[in-house]
Amino acid sequence: MINPFKKTYSPSEQKKFTFLGKVNFFADLTFDEMSQFLPAIHQRKYVQDEVVFFRNDPSQALYILEKGEVTLNIDIRTDFETIIKINEGEPFGENSLLENSKRIYTAIVSTEEAVLWVIPNYAILDIFHSNQKVKAKMMSSLATFYDRRNQQLFSSYKKSYGFFNLGQMFE
Repeated sequence: MINPFKKTYSPSEQKKFTFLGKVNFFADLTFDEMSQFLPAIHQRKYVQDEVVFFRNDPSQALYILEKGEVTLNIDIRTDFETIIKINEGEPFGENSLLENSKRIYTAIVSTEEAVLWVIPNYAILDIFHSNQKVKAKMMSSLATFYDRRNQQLFSSYKKSYGFFNLGQMFE
């Protein structure tokens, strides 16, 4: 039996949900839960070598790469070292899911053009404030994301034979 009161979504909205649903932070959300983000999402085009944000900037938005490539870099003295390349469909700037956080790396467009979905931090926090279930699901995804990153960090440290002092991480 079809529920006549169930909200229906346009093909355009369903296409956005399909894209968002592939992003780990949104994968556990229902269409109704994802729909809360739609009014806040906007697309922005960037050109090669354009900086999306710098390390230590306030974390003002979550980004999802629709087209192109972005590198996440750490600055060492006067140079940048790429720590990861973000590919199409992947998010970055994940600490924007947290209040009052700052960027820990610099994001730079590495292809001729990149198209990003931008979700402002204030909109994310407003949704979290009004919907604790959405917040819980996304915070759980963020915890899993950070757990994987910690595992990668420790694995990398073991392979590097201790060329850096991991104990500094816990000071």
